[in-house]
Amino acid sequence: MDDKRSIRGRRALVTGAASGIGRATAALFAAEGARVAATDVTLPGLERIAGEARTAGHDLRPWAMDVTDDASVRRVVPEVATALGGIDILVNCAGVSIPAAFGDESAWQRTFDVNLNGMMRTIRAALPHLEACGAGRVVNIASTEGLGATPLISPYTASKHAVIGLTRALAVEVALKGITVNAICPGPIRTGMTAPIPEEAKQKWARRNVPMKRYGEPEEVAHAILSLVLPASSFITGTYLLVDGGMMALN
Repeated sequence: MDDKRSIRGRRALVTGAASGIGRATAALFAAEGARVAATDVTLPGLERIAGEARTAGHDLRPWAMDVTDDASVRRVVPEVATALGGIDILVNCAGVSIPAAFGDESAWQRTFDVNLNGMMRTIRAALPHLEACGAGRVVNIASTEGLGATPLISPYTASKHAVIGLTRALAVEVALKGITVNAICPGPIRTGMTAPIPEEAKQKWARRNVPMKRYGEPEEVAHAILSLVLPASSFITGTYLLVDGGMMALN
């Protein structure tokens, strides 16, 4: 295999890896031969993915890390770097979506602490290791909400706009260090965030709003993430990739 099209042997840290896009990404990276640190706020949610990886002979190790806790991030990221021998790839999947109107202060605080500040904390802790490897990759999970808006989820929408802004600003700042920074903007994906929506409602909404007439799967997003962390993607930085079945092309 062309080593520019492979992440075999690379060291990756994935946040929010207990479910959804984070879980799919950690599993895919491990299957592709990367050494993966899968993190989430608690260990129990990571046990199944870690067990599946061991059974398959893949290198995926679980860590409990709370991205809203600076002390937790400052402790775990160096532990990961020591255990894996460095960090080449950081994928920030940890996120929350709290249905809330503009005036809900607690929703704003919680959403930004996870979706934006948690991302910032993890990047800051990982940057020395990404710089040391000489070809670091950062992928931040944003959303199509970062390019538009939906009523009554203003904290989530604003946080995802901010993630795209952070991605672009950081890409410019670290470009000469050989680090690329990009974002993925998923549309309607079957994750824990969308699980409460009844299946009939999902199908009806997708038929009206998505050219492909369906929700996407976490694995489809994971493969898009993989494409951005390949060695061959060294000139792609400061941008975002839509994974939305063509939804935003209608707007």
